[in-house]
Amino acid sequence: MTESTRVSRRNLLLGVGGAALVGVAGGGLGYTLGHDEPDKTDKSVGATEAAQAGPPKYRSRPDLRTLPDVTITTAANGTVPGYICLTPASGTGLWGPLMVDEKGSPIWFKKVPDPATVAIDFKVQRYRNQPVLTWWEGTIGGTGGQGVGQGEFVIADQSYREITRVRAAGTEQADQHDFVITPRNSALFWVYQPLPYDLTAQGGPKDGVLHDGVIQEIDIATGKLLFSWKAHEHVGLDESYAPLPQGESAHLPYDFFHANSVGLAADGNIIISSRHTWTTYKIDKTSGQIIWRLGGKKSDFTIEEKAKFAWQHDFRQRRDGTYSVFDNGNGVTKVHDYSRGLVMRLDEAARTAKFVTEYVHPDKLSAPTQGSFRELADGGSFIGWGQMPYFTEHNADGTVRLAGHLPLDNQSYRAYKADWTGVPLDQPALGLHVEGGNVIVSASWNGTTKISKWRARSGTQPGALEGANEGPRSGFETTITVQGTPEYVVAEALDATGKVLGASSAIPVRV
Repeated sequence: MTESTRVSRRNLLLGVGGAALVGVAGGGLGYTLGHDEPDKTDKSVGATEAAQAGPPKYRSRPDLRTLPDVTITTAANGTVPGYICLTPASGTGLWGPLMVDEKGSPIWFKKVPDPATVAIDFKVQRYRNQPVLTWWEGTIGGTGGQGVGQGEFVIADQSYREITRVRAAGTEQADQHDFVITPRNSALFWVYQPLPYDLTAQGGPKDGVLHDGVIQEIDIATGKLLFSWKAHEHVGLDESYAPLPQGESAHLPYDFFHANSVGLAADGNIIISSRHTWTTYKIDKTSGQIIWRLGGKKSDFTIEEKAKFAWQHDFRQRRDGTYSVFDNGNGVTKVHDYSRGLVMRLDEAARTAKFVTEYVHPDKLSAPTQGSFRELADGGSFIGWGQMPYFTEHNADGTVRLAGHLPLDNQSYRAYKADWTGVPLDQPALGLHVEGGNVIVSASWNGTTKISKWRARSGTQPGALEGANEGPRSGFETTITVQGTPEYVVAEALDATGKVLGASSAIPVRV
């Protein structure tokens, strides 16, 4: 069930100890759980699934039954304000952008469409000088376990309304690896383009196929292509560390480059990361010519030993002019004992790269794929450990001030932390069940960031709710006990001043 799904009170969902009647008004969800035994003759799909699964994780939102838990292992201490953005991927099928607070409690989740659609690279950006959420939706395939995406990017406003979708120019679809909104309200991202290619010089077939990495810059408002750059026109196949597909797979596309990040340098030129060449490139924004290579087989820089990286992700320039990269050190081969967030200082005139510092997970994690490393406002850093479903927030000296993880059978391509204010337009969700002669009220509001406490109002008629019980917000869903069994209950979300931010529908208590 998505947030926009309309269901009538005739739809039955079952929970432990009773039947659940579902009501909707104005786009909000309201659930009422009674204490009677479920009808043993009910054969509806929803009833069967719920009866087998037991009580929902969130009584106000039983559609989020399989939303993965986020566990905090190092409590926040001196962190910068903000929420954590993840894209959990597992076998549950409940895929989508997920925002959680520093305690691991969900703030907002949106399930992406079935079938086989996943969400990747969920983050906060600015578009037309307003904060927005962006993520990629599509399907992922590839050669040799390397993910190549076909999809499009979503931009949503602070009320979680979709502003637009950004698609690649031409016949290709956008790859998932990165999406950067520029100051001129354009978008930079990658397209993976298969090309017929003679691979005999590399030991492959004459009628082979090359997976080319193509940068596109698209004007978001019009969809016009502003800039394009093709890796194979500037980078030789001899720079790659990736093996050719062999045997029966010999005619699959050779992913020689595997681009995984794109962004702007301080001077306005483009900086990119190529995982399979172990190289980051600076590209002239006007001509498309390579200004320099850092790392790999043809590096223009003399690199200090401790600053060398391999199979990397997420290369960026930081505010002080240094550069950072998530150094996997692991991929087709394992080069380093552990992955790390690496900071280095480049002298572009002298062509030298010096080690500045590294950020390491306390467990010395080694991530064979994926990962992200971003600077925070106070000089600290936030790391998503990619294939390893962990995230850490670090002080400037490298010490960990927040750590957590998704379930160990999950992963999140990247993890970010960002300030965000969410103002959803739908209603709060309400779940009720009777226990010990009292009504237990479960209230939530997907996406809101301003709730300080909840108030449950109850009475004999929807227009005559006199009783009021309050409780502080205690995570995604807050529970309040109402004495006795009133006829109707409404849940109200309050801010720190006591102002009502929103109210659920009036839901009847069924006993």
